[in-house]
Amino acid sequence: MADIKYYDVILKPVITEKSMNAMSEKKYTFLVHPDVTKSQVKEAVEKMFDGAKVKQVNTMNQVGKPKRRGMTYGKTAKTKKAVVTLTEDSKDIEIFEGL
Repeated sequence: MADIKYYDVILKPVITEKSMNAMSEKKYTFLVHPDVTKSQVKEAVEKMFDGAKVKQVNTMNQVGKPKRRGMTYGKTAKTKKAVVTLTEDSKDIEIFEGL
């Protein structure tokens, strides 16, 4: 496994209706690198966002879907989602402020 730095862990935030409703409970959903662990996600969130203290990290692996175009078969890329729960005394994450 390659050496993954904290700024390579979080790829982008997941903005869906379900993830937006979970923000009232201080739960934020991110798309993360498929090879990272929960402790790496926790470290990345605490370093990238000032004042954020992570209470819990839940991860989900999503396998690639089989796709076909004509006679060619293949799969889409596998992804990994992380739901990060912050403590009650931590600050909110600023990228979700205007949404």
